[in-house]
Amino acid sequence: MNVQRMLEAKGHEVHTIRPTASVAEAAEMLTAKAIGALVVCQTGDAVIGILSERDIVRGLTRHGADLLSMPVGSIMSTEVRTCAPEDSTSEIMALMTERRIRHLPVLRDRKLDGIISIGDVVKNRIDEVLNESEMLKNYVMGV
Repeated sequence: MNVQRMLEAKGHEVHTIRPTASVAEAAEMLTAKAIGALVVCQTGDAVIGILSERDIVRGLTRHGADLLSMPVGSIMSTEVRTCAPEDSTSEIMALMTERRIRHLPVLRDRKLDGIISIGDVVKNRIDEVLNESEMLKNYVMGV
């Protein structure tokens, strides 16, 4: 399985925010969309950062309530790891585990094409295991 197949199943929608938006706006968007991260883009779909719930919690410990009026760009993660549609599930699982990343923007020809979360990867792996189990069961039973 690869990233492209995961995107076909879950969709290509990505929620983005500008670095000048307030952290309060970002928190509202995360809550309203029930997501864990926003891709930060200055213009179009050029990725310049990512803002996760984890970044907001870290910001709160450093800045307190003042954080909510600060711009997203002041706390976003700027070292953004990305993946490509042709990357395998095992490659991105290794990257996410090694780097302790929960969200990977997907770039196709340097343009934002989707986002994969650790939840998507786990769901995909569970589906693969269940499918393999069913195939083995059918093979053993001669179906």
